[in-house]
Amino acid sequence: MKRTGAELAVYALEQIGVRRTFGIPGVHNTELYDQLGASGKITPYLVTHEAGAAFIADGLSRTSDEIGTCVIVPAAGTTHAMSGIAEAFLDGVPMLIISGGIRRDTGRSFQLHQIDQGKLLEPVTKSYFLIESHADIIPTMYRAFEIATTGVPGPVFIEIPVEIQLFRGHVDAMPTFQPGAQARVIDEGAIDAAIDLLTSARRPGIYVGWGAVDASNETKKLAERLVAPVATTVQGVSSFSADHPLHTGVGFGAASVPASRNAFDKCDCLLAVGARFSELATGSYGMDVPERLIHIDISADVFDRNYPSEVSILGDASFVLHKINERLGDWSSSRSADKLAGKIRKDKSDYLNVWLADRPKERVSPGRFFSSLRETVPDDAILVLDDGKHTFLAAELFPVRGPRRFISPTDFNCMGYCVPAAIGAKLGNPDKMVVAVVGDGAFMMTGMELITAVTNKVGLAVFVFHDGELGQISQFQQIPLNRKTCTIIGDLHVDGVAHATGAAFLSLDNDTQVQAIVQEACEMAAGGETVVVDVRIDYSRKTCMTKGVVETNLKRFPMGEKARFVGRAARRHLLK
Repeated sequence: MKRTGAELAVYALEQIGVRRTFGIPGVHNTELYDQLGASGKITPYLVTHEAGAAFIADGLSRTSDEIGTCVIVPAAGTTHAMSGIAEAFLDGVPMLIISGGIRRDTGRSFQLHQIDQGKLLEPVTKSYFLIESHADIIPTMYRAFEIATTGVPGPVFIEIPVEIQLFRGHVDAMPTFQPGAQARVIDEGAIDAAIDLLTSARRPGIYVGWGAVDASNETKKLAERLVAPVATTVQGVSSFSADHPLHTGVGFGAASVPASRNAFDKCDCLLAVGARFSELATGSYGMDVPERLIHIDISADVFDRNYPSEVSILGDASFVLHKINERLGDWSSSRSADKLAGKIRKDKSDYLNVWLADRPKERVSPGRFFSSLRETVPDDAILVLDDGKHTFLAAELFPVRGPRRFISPTDFNCMGYCVPAAIGAKLGNPDKMVVAVVGDGAFMMTGMELITAVTNKVGLAVFVFHDGELGQISQFQQIPLNRKTCTIIGDLHVDGVAHATGAAFLSLDNDTQVQAIVQEACEMAAGGETVVVDVRIDYSRKTCMTKGVVETNLKRFPMGEKARFVGRAARRHLLK
């Protein structure tokens, strides 16, 4: 039979369960878009920028069982989308990116958009495929989907040249997609060694990342049997419910909240699951990881990279934890769960009360905001964040009560993530409330993507933390340098952006308005509106993350440089 490449590509996308694509049409993918428009199963969404397309796809993948898929033009579309592609790559998020490609049947050079995309994409994708013939399309698309969704998930890029899209070619069949069986081989000896370490430890602890986000039930069961505190990475905040009495918070080092620091004090055996001990997660590697480290991960590449493990177990988090729980049989610790839980509860309460004591008259205190937000939204609401000070405020002050209900850019740490990712999260979860919290600096990067939400009737509540600065970096400058260079962004008229995109607008100026405005915004979003709230945030109090990272890095400076930095800071603060 004969089919155009565009017909074959859309057929394959339908087979693997793609229901939405995101991107911008151009001369190199017009035929693909024509076929997408004719599909009865896939809806193509126009975005304002290809970075937005990739972030929307990311948000969809992180919060649902549908793979986020972009359809973009080559070259400029690819470089625009690379921020979102790289975020997905470093954060382990599945994504498919299909681009058009230059014609390869004319013999001409210096074509529009002519660039070697394979070389460009090599560092930020799991695989890149250049389609050479019509017969390659369906099997390549199936293979790309399996690569993107197995092992450590990530983005896979497929380039389809224009002539293959446009013209018909011979294919022997149109096979349906049959997912491959996933082999689960486990090192039984490593399981036994891990159990020996855990059951003999006096103060075991558990540390979970995004790789354990779907293993929360097994983590809970094991934590309760071990009577072990559980901390998370920043990306893995939703991997363990904050309502559980053994949950402590993000990390357990100098950059963590008191509940974590105290609960993990003198920890003599750490079980790390689906966590890579990355810079952000560890507060610039400021965590004191015990020698008796058990590390479970789907990728062997993470073992012993930053902290050596005594036992490493390669495998899926849910499967490995299930095996450990199963092998433990009836064993349980004799430690007092009530005593540990009581201490964690008190430390959390004391820390929150410090933030609630702040009641600025002309600004909104973060403690009041996040407490009101938590009281207002249901437990299954999804909180989407960007990169900035608000990220760490949310991680410390907003209790997350279920898996995949807190997403943010982490290891690539790309600003501009929040608004488009929230659109993707809502499209994948139409029955759940999706709330976006974004700093004004990040909002300026992709805020115009609100028009995509409005046009497609995506109900979102977007809270813009507005302080006129790049808040996190300006504090990192202010603490040691008493000077802010290129971090003052001016006074953005958030209402103008809302008006320009057709979104509703609310203003939240101080603590007396918090409960009413948060409630109104969430009700509007639940009714299908996209609403933007200008939050005049008070960033004067520093998070544990900010203070801990500054302290950790200063300690590592050579003595002479440390004296120079401290002396310079003292002079600048005294002579200001």
